[in-house]
Amino acid sequence: MNLTEWARLQGVHPQTAYRWFRQGTLPVPAVRVNSRTVVVAPDSAAGAPVAAFGLYARVSSHDQKSDLDRQVSRLSRWAAEAGGQVVRVEAEVGSGMNGSRSKVRRLLADPNVTVVVVEHRDRLGRMNTELVEAALAAHGRRLVVLDGGEVDDDLVRDMVEVLTSFCARLYGRRSARNRALKAIGCAQRDIGPKAVVGTKSVTPRREND
Repeated sequence: MNLTEWARLQGVHPQTAYRWFRQGTLPVPAVRVNSRTVVVAPDSAAGAPVAAFGLYARVSSHDQKSDLDRQVSRLSRWAAEAGGQVVRVEAEVGSGMNGSRSKVRRLLADPNVTVVVVEHRDRLGRMNTELVEAALAAHGRRLVVLDGGEVDDDLVRDMVEVLTSFCARLYGRRSARNRALKAIGCAQRDIGPKAVVGTKSVTPRREND
Protein backbone atom coordinates (compact mmCIF):
# COMPACT_ATOMS: atom_id res chain seq x y z
CA MET A 1 0.00 0.00 0.00
CA ASN A 2 1.36 3.42 -0.88
CA LEU A 3 1.58 6.16 1.71
CA THR A 4 -1.27 8.21 0.23
CA GLU A 5 -3.68 5.26 0.53
CA TRP A 6 -2.51 4.56 4.08
CA ALA A 7 -3.01 8.20 5.07
CA ARG A 8 -6.58 8.26 3.76
CA LEU A 9 -7.43 5.05 5.62
CA GLN A 10 -6.15 6.59 8.84
CA GLY A 11 -7.92 9.91 8.33
CA VAL A 12 -4.62 11.75 7.89
CA HIS A 13 -3.95 14.23 5.08
CA PRO A 14 -1.44 12.71 2.61
CA GLN A 15 0.80 15.78 2.85
CA THR A 16 0.97 15.28 6.62
CA ALA A 17 1.94 11.63 6.16
CA TYR A 18 4.68 12.54 3.68
CA ARG A 19 5.99 15.21 6.06
CA TRP A 20 6.17 12.62 8.85
CA PHE A 21 8.03 10.27 6.51
CA ARG A 22 10.60 12.97 5.66
CA GLN A 23 11.02 13.87 9.35
CA GLY A 24 11.32 10.22 10.43
CA THR A 25 8.21 10.43 12.64
CA LEU A 26 5.86 8.24 10.59
CA PRO A 27 4.34 5.75 13.10
CA VAL A 28 4.67 2.77 10.72
CA PRO A 29 7.62 1.38 8.73
CA ALA A 30 7.76 2.67 5.15
CA VAL A 31 10.28 2.82 2.31
CA ARG A 32 10.71 5.06 -0.73
CA VAL A 33 10.67 2.93 -3.89
CA ASN A 34 11.17 5.79 -6.34
CA SER A 35 11.18 9.57 -6.44
CA ARG A 36 7.38 9.79 -6.18
CA THR A 37 6.25 6.71 -4.26
CA VAL A 38 6.54 5.67 -0.63
CA VAL A 39 5.25 2.22 0.32
CA VAL A 40 4.02 1.28 3.79
CA ALA A 41 5.05 -2.16 5.07
CA PRO A 42 2.22 -4.66 4.38
CA ASP A 43 1.82 -5.78 7.99
CA SER A 44 1.48 -2.17 9.11
CA ALA A 45 -0.94 -1.22 6.35
CA ALA A 46 -3.39 -3.96 7.26
CA GLY A 47 -3.55 -3.44 11.00
CA ALA A 48 -6.54 -1.73 12.64
CA PRO A 49 -5.11 0.14 15.03
CA VAL A 50 -1.91 1.10 13.27
CA ALA A 51 0.11 1.58 16.43
CA ALA A 52 -0.14 1.48 20.20
CA PHE A 53 1.67 4.58 21.38
CA GLY A 54 3.62 4.96 24.61
CA LEU A 55 4.31 8.64 25.28
CA TYR A 56 7.30 9.61 27.43
CA ALA A 57 8.18 13.05 28.80
CA ARG A 58 11.05 14.00 31.10
CA VAL A 59 12.68 17.01 32.73
CA SER A 60 15.85 17.07 34.80
CA SER A 61 14.75 19.13 37.81
CA HIS A 62 11.62 20.05 39.74
CA ASP A 63 11.83 23.71 38.69
CA GLN A 64 11.12 22.53 35.12
CA LYS A 65 8.09 20.47 36.12
CA SER A 66 5.64 22.70 34.24
CA ASP A 67 7.37 21.65 31.01
CA LEU A 68 6.18 18.06 31.52
CA ASP A 69 2.58 19.05 30.76
CA ARG A 70 3.70 20.88 27.62
CA GLN A 71 5.64 17.83 26.40
CA VAL A 72 2.74 15.47 27.08
CA SER A 73 0.34 17.83 25.30
CA ARG A 74 2.54 17.97 22.19
CA LEU A 75 3.03 14.20 22.15
CA SER A 76 -0.72 13.64 22.55
CA ARG A 77 -1.55 15.98 19.67
CA TRP A 78 0.90 14.14 17.42
CA ALA A 79 -0.55 10.75 18.43
CA ALA A 80 -4.09 11.95 17.68
CA GLU A 81 -3.03 13.12 14.21
CA ALA A 82 -1.18 9.85 13.57
CA GLY A 83 -4.38 7.88 14.16
CA GLY A 84 -3.01 5.32 16.61
CA GLN A 85 -4.07 4.52 20.15
CA VAL A 86 -2.28 5.92 23.21
CA VAL A 87 -1.94 3.00 25.63
CA ARG A 88 0.53 4.49 28.11
CA VAL A 89 1.75 7.94 29.17
CA GLU A 90 4.72 8.38 31.50
CA ALA A 91 6.21 11.68 32.70
CA GLU A 92 8.97 12.02 35.28
CA VAL A 93 11.63 14.24 36.80
CA GLY A 94 15.11 12.75 36.53
CA SER A 95 18.52 13.08 34.94
CA GLY A 96 19.05 11.82 31.42
CA MET A 97 22.21 10.12 32.72
CA ASN A 98 20.21 8.01 35.18
CA GLY A 99 19.55 4.60 33.67
CA SER A 100 17.37 3.53 36.61
CA ARG A 101 14.43 5.89 36.03
CA SER A 102 11.38 3.86 37.01
CA LYS A 103 8.79 5.34 34.67
CA VAL A 104 10.75 5.01 31.44
CA ARG A 105 11.60 1.45 32.45
CA ARG A 106 7.90 0.66 32.93
CA LEU A 107 7.04 2.14 29.55
CA LEU A 108 9.78 0.23 27.72
CA ALA A 109 8.79 -3.00 29.47
CA ASP A 110 5.10 -2.68 28.56
CA PRO A 111 4.44 -5.22 25.77
CA ASN A 112 1.32 -3.32 24.72
CA VAL A 113 3.43 -0.35 23.57
CA THR A 114 4.51 -0.79 19.96
CA VAL A 115 5.72 2.78 19.32
CA VAL A 116 7.60 4.84 21.93
CA VAL A 117 7.19 8.57 21.28
CA VAL A 118 9.40 11.33 22.74
CA GLU A 119 9.75 15.02 21.93
CA HIS A 120 13.57 15.01 21.86
CA ARG A 121 15.86 11.98 21.74
CA ASP A 122 17.59 13.13 24.95
CA ARG A 123 14.26 12.89 26.81
CA LEU A 124 14.66 9.12 26.60
CA GLY A 125 18.28 9.30 27.75
CA ARG A 126 21.45 11.30 27.28
CA MET A 127 23.51 8.36 26.01
CA ASN A 128 23.10 5.06 24.14
CA THR A 129 19.56 5.70 22.93
CA GLU A 130 20.56 3.96 19.71
CA LEU A 131 20.87 0.73 21.71
CA VAL A 132 17.36 1.20 23.09
CA GLU A 133 16.12 1.82 19.55
CA ALA A 134 17.82 -1.35 18.31
CA ALA A 135 16.31 -3.38 21.16
CA LEU A 136 12.85 -2.06 20.33
CA ALA A 137 13.31 -2.87 16.64
CA ALA A 138 14.34 -6.43 17.49
CA HIS A 139 10.88 -6.91 19.00
CA GLY A 140 9.00 -5.22 16.16
CA ARG A 141 8.64 -1.92 18.01
CA ARG A 142 9.77 1.60 17.12
CA LEU A 143 11.06 4.84 18.58
CA VAL A 144 9.65 8.09 17.16
CA VAL A 145 11.44 11.38 17.96
CA LEU A 146 9.42 14.49 17.12
CA ASP A 147 12.28 16.99 17.30
CA GLY A 148 15.93 16.26 16.48
CA GLY A 149 17.37 18.97 18.73
CA GLU A 150 18.50 18.84 22.37
CA VAL A 151 17.47 20.77 25.47
CA ASP A 152 20.45 22.98 26.41
CA ASP A 153 19.47 23.56 30.07
CA ASP A 154 19.28 19.83 30.69
CA LEU A 155 22.57 19.27 28.86
CA VAL A 156 24.41 21.50 31.38
CA ARG A 157 22.86 19.63 34.32
CA ASP A 158 23.78 16.26 32.84
CA MET A 159 27.35 17.43 32.15
CA VAL A 160 27.69 18.46 35.80
CA GLU A 161 26.52 14.99 36.82
CA VAL A 162 28.99 13.24 34.50
CA LEU A 163 31.92 15.40 35.63
CA THR A 164 30.95 14.92 39.28
CA SER A 165 31.11 11.16 38.77
CA PHE A 166 34.54 11.33 37.11
CA CYS A 167 35.91 13.73 39.72
CA ALA A 168 34.64 11.46 42.49
CA ARG A 169 36.63 8.59 41.03
CA LEU A 170 39.77 10.67 40.58
CA TYR A 171 39.80 12.87 43.68
CA GLY A 172 37.25 11.44 46.10
CA ARG A 173 33.66 12.46 46.64
CA ARG A 174 34.37 15.26 49.09
CA SER A 175 35.29 17.86 46.46
CA ALA A 176 33.86 16.18 43.37
CA ARG A 177 30.89 18.47 42.77
CA ASN A 178 32.92 21.66 43.32
CA ARG A 179 35.51 20.50 40.80
CA ALA A 180 32.77 19.58 38.33
CA LEU A 181 31.17 23.02 38.62
CA LYS A 182 34.56 24.69 38.18
CA ALA A 183 35.17 22.62 35.05
CA ILE A 184 31.84 23.71 33.58
CA GLY A 185 32.67 27.32 34.44
CA CYS A 186 36.07 27.06 32.76
CA ALA A 187 34.52 25.60 29.62
CA GLN A 188 31.96 28.39 29.46
CA ARG A 189 34.67 31.06 29.89
CA ASP A 190 37.02 29.20 27.53
CA ILE A 191 39.93 29.11 30.00
CA GLY A 192 42.37 26.29 30.53
CA PRO A 193 41.92 23.23 32.74
CA LYS A 194 44.52 24.46 35.28
CA ALA A 195 41.86 26.60 36.90
CA VAL A 196 39.93 23.47 37.79
CA VAL A 197 42.56 21.93 40.07
CA GLY A 198 44.50 25.05 41.04
CA THR A 199 48.24 25.37 40.99
CA LYS A 200 49.02 22.44 43.27
CA SER A 201 49.99 19.11 41.82
CA VAL A 202 47.24 16.54 42.27
CA THR A 203 47.78 12.80 42.08
CA PRO A 204 44.55 11.02 41.15
CA ARG A 205 43.56 8.06 43.29
CA ARG A 206 43.96 4.74 41.52
CA GLU A 207 40.93 2.58 41.25
CA ASN A 208 40.50 -0.96 40.02
CA ASP A 209 38.74 -1.20 36.64
